[in-house]
Amino acid sequence: MTIVDTRTPDPKTFIKGATGDWEIVVGMEVHAQVLSEAKLFSGAATGFGAEPNDHVSLVDAAMPGMLPVINEHCVRQAVRTGLGLKAQINKRSVFDRKNYFYADLPQGYQISQYKDPIVGEGVVQVSVGPDRQGNYEDIEVGIERLHLEQDAGKSLHDQHPTMTYVDLNRSGVALMEIVSKPDMRSADEAKAYLTKLRSILRYLGTCDGNMDEGSLRADVNVSVRRPGGAFGTRCEIKNVNSIRFVGQAIESEARRQVEILEDGGAIDQETRLFDPAKGETRAMRSKEDAHDYRYFPDPDLLPLEFDDAFVADIEAALPELPDDKRARLMRDAGLSAYDASVLVSDKAVADYFEAVAAGRDAKQAANWVINDLLGALNKNGLSIEESPVSAERLGTVLDLLKEGTISGKIAKDLFEILWSEEGDPRAIVESRSLKQVTDTGAIEKAVDDVIAANPEKVEQAKAKPTLAGWFVGQVMKATGGKANPQAVNDLVKAKLGIE
Repeated sequence: MTIVDTRTPDPKTFIKGATGDWEIVVGMEVHAQVLSEAKLFSGAATGFGAEPNDHVSLVDAAMPGMLPVINEHCVRQAVRTGLGLKAQINKRSVFDRKNYFYADLPQGYQISQYKDPIVGEGVVQVSVGPDRQGNYEDIEVGIERLHLEQDAGKSLHDQHPTMTYVDLNRSGVALMEIVSKPDMRSADEAKAYLTKLRSILRYLGTCDGNMDEGSLRADVNVSVRRPGGAFGTRCEIKNVNSIRFVGQAIESEARRQVEILEDGGAIDQETRLFDPAKGETRAMRSKEDAHDYRYFPDPDLLPLEFDDAFVADIEAALPELPDDKRARLMRDAGLSAYDASVLVSDKAVADYFEAVAAGRDAKQAANWVINDLLGALNKNGLSIEESPVSAERLGTVLDLLKEGTISGKIAKDLFEILWSEEGDPRAIVESRSLKQVTDTGAIEKAVDDVIAANPEKVEQAKAKPTLAGWFVGQVMKATGGKANPQAVNDLVKAKLGIE
């Protein structure tokens, strides 16, 4: 297959070598575990964290005479993913045997798809950034194919000093291998692509995207070339299990290749592993080509065929995806491109925001979710699902603000209380006397006291009206932040005789 390069070289992505600029070329093969209660060809369970070899059927263990039976739900999940990637759905696909030996591959081959995958070409829109000026760049990463295959088991090398243990719980679990085109030109682009792809899968509900559990893994193909030149020899970095490590692996491998080429050497096509502790890649084995696997159609499985109605039924149930949600929030809610992008980047965050914003000011809701909630979650190393402040309780805080029951400062204090305590926000405001002071008589007395205590500041404020803010601050301090800020501001200006 001839690969056509459609991207114009961009100096921002070049890396500097001793002999000039080099351009990184990155493609990715992402293995996404299909969200399904059963495996691809057996009824065994797929839950993570079970005792070793608890989820193994006779089919998974490759016992003699056992035949695979396709799981229709997994087929639907693959088609659903293809539609979400705006890809061609192939109504006829073929399962092949990919022959190789691993101790944790009981059959001695993997059932996969080669020439006739279930999903063809598609595209992912990726925003890369922000740069130092806060700008984002939109790029397109082409999808070459998505095919279904069964996962292998897992070899455990740290359970015994002289033996390797094998856990077959993962053997036969359905995977979607999503193969990108070599359209990425930097580590940042690759990280942004994987982040976006994971987000799409989570929105679709076809993969949970939990890289720490191994349900999303990336094989990263890296090569370097002179800007705009012919593609170089690529090396594959196998089974990278975090987005941060993907970026580090690409930068390390690109530097390694540049050094070899500038010293007059040649790049060997090989499979490598990334060592996060050392921040470098190391050789694993020479890279196999397709003919090394001796692909042939699996004789136990007929070609997979379905009709237009099958695809239409799946398409009709597709959810709103990140790009569409982002456009809607910008159009209907008036959010900035940045705020909308942050909110839709994770489905759980988007769902939380929409629950808070329902019937309320969307911009105010976005500010609270992005700045206060996500800031607190990041600080404490928590996910949105682990938030101690529910969307319902945060929504009540915004209601109290709108009603004038609490001020902005009190709202911040209330959020801190809700972070560490259970309870209804309204009840907490009542029990702790957190209502803001709206009694103009009480506020006027506090303003008079501050003015009387600072005659020199009064004269300065009359000459420089912006100093009225100092008086507002002093009054708010004197009232413990409970005075209505607008009432304070109006009274201060009236008392000082300034506009």
